[in-house]
Amino acid sequence: MSLFSKKSNGAGGHHAISTLICEGCVIKGDLKAPNFVRIDGQLTGDVSVDTGLIVGEKGTVNGNIVTRELIIYGTVNGNIKAESLKIESTGKINGEIKTQTLQVEMGAVYNGKLSTAAPATVQVEEIVLKDLKLSAL
Repeated sequence: MSLFSKKSNGAGGHHAISTLICEGCVIKGDLKAPNFVRIDGQLTGDVSVDTGLIVGEKGTVNGNIVTRELIIYGTVNGNIKAESLKIESTGKINGEIKTQTLQVEMGAVYNGKLSTAAPATVQVEEIVLKDLKLSAL
């Protein structure tokens, strides 16, 4: 959960942002990216980012979001599916949320349905050793 590992000031400075949609930009269409994206403008369409997404204070997403880690400072109007989600005090979400980890700052606004699930557990296979002999060197 690298997005949550340090106190963020909203600038996302401790992440290697590979794509930036700056304030004043307006995009209509879906966005798919492999690495961290920051949206400070307005995007209308679905967003799919493999690693992580930051929606800045002036950022707005009108569409569904699927990503591993997500921090919301701005506004999202759509459904969210993320392993980790943090809604900052200026964040606003209208839509369904499916996440494993949720952090909500005081002052954040959320309207919708919330589903949480525990992280997937690792299955450990039991190995039985028969007639094992150990000898000291």
